Amino acid sequence: MRYIAEIDVMPLKELLDPQGKTVNKNLLMMDLHGIEDVRIGKHIKIWIDAENEILAKEIVEVACKKLLCNPIMENYVFTIIPA
Repeated sequence: MRYIAEIDVMPLKELLDPQGKTVNKNLLMMDLHGIEDVRIGKHIKIWIDAENEILAKEIVEVACKKLLCNPIMENYVFTIIPA
């Protein structure tokens, strides 16, 4: 069976996000008010061939922990849907 994993990797809340701060400042300079904070991360989409959804989730967990996410600076969430 084929699955699609949608993964969002974001910097930890405790850490500074210089890219997000720069975007936030520039949005204010563009007269876009009401924006309190901006955090910038990564969105990753992976197509997986696996026997079932449980195995697909295990594959995504390993990929996130070993390559896609730096647990010292980032966290991640993902969803799995049939392709």
